[in-house]
Amino acid sequence: MHCLRRRACACAASRFFRRVYEVRAVTWQDQQLPADHPPVKSGRIGVLIVNLGTPDAPERGPVKRYLGEFLSDKRVVEIPDIVWQPILRGIILNTRPKRSAKAYAKVWTPEGSPLAVITRSQAAAMQERLGQGVMVEYAMRYGQPAIAERLQALMDAGCDRILLAPLYPQYSGATTATVVDKAADALRKMRWQPAIRTLPPYHDDPAYIDALEADLVRQLDALDFAPEVLVLSFHGMPQRTLELGDPYHCQCQKTSRLLQERLAGRGLRFRTSFQSRFGPAKWLEPATDTVLKEEAAAGTKRLAIAAPGFSADCLETLEELAMEGRDEFLEGGGTHFAALSCLNASDAGLAMLESVLRRELSGWI
Repeated sequence: MHCLRRRACACAASRFFRRVYEVRAVTWQDQQLPADHPPVKSGRIGVLIVNLGTPDAPERGPVKRYLGEFLSDKRVVEIPDIVWQPILRGIILNTRPKRSAKAYAKVWTPEGSPLAVITRSQAAAMQERLGQGVMVEYAMRYGQPAIAERLQALMDAGCDRILLAPLYPQYSGATTATVVDKAADALRKMRWQPAIRTLPPYHDDPAYIDALEADLVRQLDALDFAPEVLVLSFHGMPQRTLELGDPYHCQCQKTSRLLQERLAGRGLRFRTSFQSRFGPAKWLEPATDTVLKEEAAAGTKRLAIAAPGFSADCLETLEELAMEGRDEFLEGGGTHFAALSCLNASDAGLAMLESVLRRELSGWI
């Protein structure tokens, strides 16, 4: 009897609380969604492809703004502001922009900065490949379009699940991490935040190594000379970043080793180097310009150089390697020089990018 009473009381209580919940749910809905409430978009999937950035024009003013933002990032220059900012504002931003603007002018295209043009092409290709179930945008960590602006555009279009895709094969605090930092700054200001995933580094991903192998073989076969040496040049970082535990140097070396294994049958000798040194601090070595001079002095006549750490051609590959690097090697006694293109929007590059994006979107699409 007592068991029956307890069961009856429990059922009655369950019906009561369910009714209260239903009433409260209806009341909340009525309060939150009045008849004139605008429709809310949600339920879509977004992908935000992010690259480093570029000035808006190859002119002193835009370059100064770009460098000011870039070199003020504490992930990029790990010097206390009280020491660094007077140097940056008083010296560097009054001297470097004019020189950098001339370098940008050498590689600028009618459509704009090569990096921006290529990244835009990559995003457009991913939109076509991933289909209408996914909305693909691109942004730059420094300059335009800004990460916060593009994240908000995706949210406004109904994307409440977004894959943040920094196009850096090798992880560094100064690259991948600062993209995540900037996205977090934008999310911090949002009342309704999307769910976020981040594309991990893909330095040793078989799809990435496959793409590099296929694209480099295609370009090497198209040359009118047979290189003796292939230099694999990665963007430099201060030596201190390695000592503090940044995995970038190790991941670059692994990419280089895996790629050398794939190209071992082509009769090439390989060198791995780091470019784009800046300032007086010790940087990762060997430096690319030093390697080019060493090879020329040692009697190497035919050399090709590739930049497997860059997802798209930019100032550092088109001007620093293809122009300055060429001059250094030929002036040192070399006779044949080729700067090979990055993966860019090549068939191999786009297939790789689609593969890694689809993997990270698993469960969402």
